[in-house]
This record gives sequence, C-alpha cells and structure tokens, in this order.
Amino acid sequence: MKIIADMHTHTLASGHAYSTINELANAAAQAGLRGLAVTDHGPGLPGGPHRFHFCAMRFVPATISGVRIFRGVEANILDHTGRLDLEPDVLETLDFVMAGFHEDCGICGQDRARNTKTLLAVMENPLVKCISHPGNPVFPLDYEEIVMGALATDTALELNNSSLSAVSRKGSEGNCTEIARLCARIGARVMIGSDAHICQGVGVFDEALKLAAEAGIAEGQVVNASWERLLDFLGIKE
Repeated sequence: MKIIADMHTHTLASGHAYSTINELANAAAQAGLRGLAVTDHGPGLPGGPHRFHFCAMRFVPATISGVRIFRGVEANILDHTGRLDLEPDVLETLDFVMAGFHEDCGICGQDRARNTKTLLAVMENPLVKCISHPGNPVFPLDYEEIVMGALATDTALELNNSSLSAVSRKGSEGNCTEIARLCARIGARVMIGSDAHICQGVGVFDEALKLAAEAGIAEGQVVNASWERLLDFLGIKE
C-alpha cells in the first residue's frame, strides 16, 4: 500500500511545531507525495493560531513544489456537545477538516461513555471528514461504537504514525491496534497520517502502515492511498 498524500501536518502557526508550509511542501515532494494537508491546530489549543489564520488560507497556493496543498485544520473539541473551536463559516472555506480531543482544550477525558457520545456527535458534523488520533489513552472510548459511528457517517479514523512511534501520546499502541482491527472487520474508512511537527516527519508512515497490514485493513478502505479516492472523499474536483 502506498500513501499518496500526508493529511496531518503542522507548521509554525500551531505554536509547537517547527517548519513553514514551504518546508513541509518541499519535504513532501522529496518523499514522492502528491498531496499535503496543512492542518494546524484550531485556536482553542494554547499557543494555536487565531481564527483569522484559517480565514486567510486562501492566500496559500494550491500547489507548492509540485505538491497539491489541501488547506485544512485539526480542530479541537471544546466540550461534550461536540463543539469545535472554529465556526462552520470558517470550516466551510477549508479543503479538509479533521477534529480530535486534545488536552487543555476544555475536556477532562476519563469518562469513557461521555467521550464516546461526544465523538459520535462530532462525526455527525458533515464538515468533519476525519477524527485525529482516536487511540489517545488520555481520552478513553468505546472503540466499537466509534468505528460503527464512523462507518455510518462516512468519517475516516486516523491511524496516526506519531502515536505509534513513542513520539506522541504514549500508551496509544494497544488502542490503535483495536481500532485498526475493528475498522478491518466493520469496513470503516481509514486515513493514515504522519502528524509531522517538523518537515523531517512528513511522509513518515512506517508504523501506521505496518499496523494497517497486520490488522487486515484493505487498501480500498484507506482514503489517502488513492488520489481519485481522496479527492472524491473530500468532494474536490480537479
């Protein structure tokens, strides 16, 4: 299986990442990727960019270094209603919206049933195309319910390479393995992302690809393993 676009990356604008959009795009080109989603955190995360940052993403070229740039966001879930930290009118201007739980954004995550209900509500939002790192152990979930919800709403669940490489969210591996096996069995869509916070991490998917293969996830389930499938999923015509 070959991933053709890295759909989870961060720039300096996130406040805790270390590369520019141009540096990420150059790294994507060197990695042989066709597409790159720039998904800086929404403004609800401490240090994150103001909403105007996302309003102004129209200034970002559609192609840099021969790589198609998808203007996106990793939105933060702010409360148990599933409210996100950017308004719908801003989200509608972006090519790609992923959303996930993050610490210091208003939710204390140990209530499994409540977290599950919240994430199911987020997946009902038609603007949200992907749930980022759902295996985060800080926010326990009923994974079978989540995978069934993802299938019902046609929302992709991310297999996040950083979560599997001891770089971020330590303790995620068992949860990610369970999610991957459930996706394989139930047939939910999957997105594989690097979660790069520096250009050297762009296109690094080794651990996530290994997990997908071991779990038996079909290539056709992986949204960003096909250019045509990805564009169709995002509702983009080229």
